[in-house]
Amino acid sequence: MKSRHLTAALLGLTSLALIGMTPAQAADAAAGKTKSAACAACHGADGNSVNTAWPRLAGQHAKYIEKQLKDFKSGKRKDPTMTAMAMPLSDADIADLAAYYSTQKSNGNAKFDEKLLEKGQNIYRGGIAETGVAACIGCHSPDGKGNGPAGFPSLAGQHPEYVMKQLKDFKHGTRSNDAGKMMRGLTKRMLDEEIAAVAAYIAALK
Repeated sequence: MKSRHLTAALLGLTSLALIGMTPAQAADAAAGKTKSAACAACHGADGNSVNTAWPRLAGQHAKYIEKQLKDFKSGKRKDPTMTAMAMPLSDADIADLAAYYSTQKSNGNAKFDEKLLEKGQNIYRGGIAETGVAACIGCHSPDGKGNGPAGFPSLAGQHPEYVMKQLKDFKHGTRSNDAGKMMRGLTKRMLDEEIAAVAAYIAALK
């Protein structure tokens, strides 16, 4: 019996090692919930922020959240508030927070301008041929849920004001933590009204 328990424990440790984690680093959503108390003022207790300037985190892929927090901590992504919040976090804290928010459900009640939906849908699903803007569905999927393993964020139901700011930050180079300058290259070819339309459509996705 002892041998069987030892084998099971060793297998568990091996599994953690294979994914590059030690037992102490293994993500703990319950611990993340406790640690998220400091985040709730801006992002809501369950990751559904009320202020449209702050992103919804509920349902976001854990890998993406981890990258953003680490980028804030290192200065690769710049925001005075988030840098201050991320600086004291350990890798384990970041993993726990990411695990917690990824298990929450977006309430999907973002407000958007319905007059922009058709144009936004056309861009999101078909891109802009005239200026070589690729369709958003290639990375963020037709339903806006992104691609977790690839690190592409879920966008569905995100506040349009937040999405617009991020796209404009990419466009003007004030945000530069996108892989291969992908978002910076794409947004430079977009007009502000096209960005607004895409943001409205993203907000409407469930």
